[in-house]
Amino acid sequence: MRRGRRERLRRRRALSESRAGLTRPERACSRNRELELYENQKCSLLFLSRFLAHSIVEHLKSQQKVRVAEAQRTERSVTPDMSSTQEGEHPLERAGAAPESLPGMETEAQASKSSLTNLSTEIEFSENLHEIKSWEDKSTANWHQMLRVSESQAFKARVLKAQAWEIQASEAHRRASQTRHTSVLEMDATQALKQKPLPEKVQVTEKEKCEILFTRPCWSNKIEYILTQVGYSMKISSLWHFFILWLHNGGCSFLIIYILMLFLVGVPLLFLEMAAGQRIRQSSIGVWKVISAWIGGVGYTSFMVCFITGLYLNVINVWTLFYLSQSFQFPVPWEKCPLLENSSDFDPECARTTPSLYFWYRLTLKASDRIEDGGSPVFSLNLFLLVSWCLIGAFMINGLKSTGKIMLVLVPAPYFIILCFLFRSLLLEGAAFGFQHLMLVKISAMYNINVWCQAGNQVLFALGLGLGPVVSLSSHMYPSTNCLSDALIVALVNLFTMLLVTSFSFCVLGFWATVITHRCSEKNAETLVKLVAMGKLPLEAQPPPNLTANPTSVFNSWLNSLPQPIKHMVFGYVTECNLEKQFLKVKEGPSFAFVAFIETMSFIPGSVFWSILFFLLLLILGLISMIGIMQGILIPFQNTFSSFRKSTKLLTVVVFGFMFLCDLFFTRPSGIYYIRLLSEYWIVLPIIITIILENMAVGWAYGARRFLEDLAIVWGSPASAIIRWLWCFLCPIVLVALFVITLIHLSLKSITYVAWDSSSSKEVLRQYPSWALLVMIALFLIVILPIPTYFVYCLAHRISFTSTSQGKPIISFKSLPLIQPKPSKEVHKEETL
Repeated sequence: MRRGRRERLRRRRALSESRAGLTRPERACSRNRELELYENQKCSLLFLSRFLAHSIVEHLKSQQKVRVAEAQRTERSVTPDMSSTQEGEHPLERAGAAPESLPGMETEAQASKSSLTNLSTEIEFSENLHEIKSWEDKSTANWHQMLRVSESQAFKARVLKAQAWEIQASEAHRRASQTRHTSVLEMDATQALKQKPLPEKVQVTEKEKCEILFTRPCWSNKIEYILTQVGYSMKISSLWHFFILWLHNGGCSFLIIYILMLFLVGVPLLFLEMAAGQRIRQSSIGVWKVISAWIGGVGYTSFMVCFITGLYLNVINVWTLFYLSQSFQFPVPWEKCPLLENSSDFDPECARTTPSLYFWYRLTLKASDRIEDGGSPVFSLNLFLLVSWCLIGAFMINGLKSTGKIMLVLVPAPYFIILCFLFRSLLLEGAAFGFQHLMLVKISAMYNINVWCQAGNQVLFALGLGLGPVVSLSSHMYPSTNCLSDALIVALVNLFTMLLVTSFSFCVLGFWATVITHRCSEKNAETLVKLVAMGKLPLEAQPPPNLTANPTSVFNSWLNSLPQPIKHMVFGYVTECNLEKQFLKVKEGPSFAFVAFIETMSFIPGSVFWSILFFLLLLILGLISMIGIMQGILIPFQNTFSSFRKSTKLLTVVVFGFMFLCDLFFTRPSGIYYIRLLSEYWIVLPIIITIILENMAVGWAYGARRFLEDLAIVWGSPASAIIRWLWCFLCPIVLVALFVITLIHLSLKSITYVAWDSSSSKEVLRQYPSWALLVMIALFLIVILPIPTYFVYCLAHRISFTSTSQGKPIISFKSLPLIQPKPSKEVHKEETL
């Protein structure tokens, strides 16, 4: 009957909302407000019932004392009549009076009946409230059960007492004894109530009241939420890694493989993390404990991996800020080698290499020759490290809602800069050559298992899976939102962003390779002219004078036209200038952006403007991705420790200060070598293991079918059955294959790094020492340790692998109340993240 009434109310409300022209989010917000009001009313009624029950008990105790005193007085007054009573004659019978004829007795009996009626009414009221409050926890339910037993005992005692006063009112002695018996019963009832002390009852009520009044902050609108997820996925390292994979793994063939992996694995797993956080409304640490206790350690593993990733990714922002500060001068310092002090000669170390490479290793990083060489943190980088953490802290200090407003500005800004670079790069010389490489297709890459593995790993990194921020950010979204469409939007925007960046990168690097090749041809021509003038080469080796228009084409045509003996003589004195090989010299890692790209910016007219614009692009991308990562660190702290909710700003300052101190390790001269060790070799295995266990928790432990049915109840429409098939079969197989292939690849591959050799002013390939590999393995075991720890704990306590709430939808108690549309000042303070 209640369900029918609620259904009619829901239909009337939906009709009124549709007539009022409310949008779907507004209707969802209205339903959430009404649900919270309904829950608060139930809580108030329960508190009222408890208060009334406590008042009744106190009233019974006071009445019991009065009746005991009255019984004692009555016993003393009937002592002279005991002899007649013993002979079998009752005093009232001898007087010919009925029990009802005594006014005092009748009044007391009526009072007992009235008290019985009131008590019965209150007990029924309390029992109805207990039925309404069926969602309470086990301890509160046990308290109510004991309270109903105690009130039932008191009710029976009052019935017995009333019957004694009405039937045997003429027998004073029997009445007194019956009064004592009734008093004993009442005292027993009181003792039963004391089995659950009243202060504990009040404590439970206050705790429940706290949980109900605490509203988990939600995003102001869906756009802010989507932009934050998109900003988190736009990590600089993922963008340049996608370009390198495209360049060296088959061109458009790699794109086809990547799109297949994205929609068959990436989108379902992104939807899984979004749905888990949004449905259970807890951070990355608490979500997996609710879904399956065996997988509870995954949250701690993802938290630690996110913390370490945030440390070394923010160092990229430090380098960007340093380059940005050096861009406001003409010419830019990486365009020419610096002069020696008190001399007109260039620095010999810079003269042996390119100015951009020298500026990167010697002036920015002050890099050591080996990873074993320590050194104190670089002061110039420490200053910008502090600035970087202060910028991120300023964006996040006021909580979730201010972060959303900042994302409305920061996330769209890079697209305008990328479009400016794309249009400008199309007009550069050599852009056609770069675009030709962009459209290259290698069919052989489709059959290469290594290409598929790298594409799969890139999907996981690009979407930011396994680190925790996706779960934490989605936990503050309304449960009624269809997160499947959100996952699809984030994946498509991320793919579109990488395609834009890759397109203008190919054009820009085509221009870079062309300029470098032209300069190489001009340098070879100058060398040949000097050798001919010195008589070391014949006059036939004199190069043509007109090399200004297209030096590479003219010089190569002249070189190919030489006689074979002279050509062999010329090849002994000149270097090879090949456009194709120069284009493929682009290396993966930070040097891609901070060496090749900035060198290209110095070749473009207006280099100062384009350099500033480029580093602004890198800085914005780095900041918005760090905001997402830091939300994945701060939100678990606040959800796990409720005391941090009261001082969120202090928590933010403390966490950022601690991470600043940890980041000083990466600003040392050898810091870049540790960053490469973590980003290229360490991080891949913890992320894959984390994602495998997350998929196992939802797909097998809780059950994919059951999880999707829970979502369908909230959404009002069922999810596609294809998702269940992907979660249960395809995704686990692909993830396990990625883990096995990556593990084999790492075990067979020599762990090397590119280091700076100051003696030769060149980049050299060195092998990591054995102690560095041991540190990497130890760090891997530390972050994975919570997973087996939870396994052993659950196994020792015989906890079921599947969810303990079989047949019931997962609903976190803390997640029931939603955000208030206009929160009070007290609630608003707790909403701040």
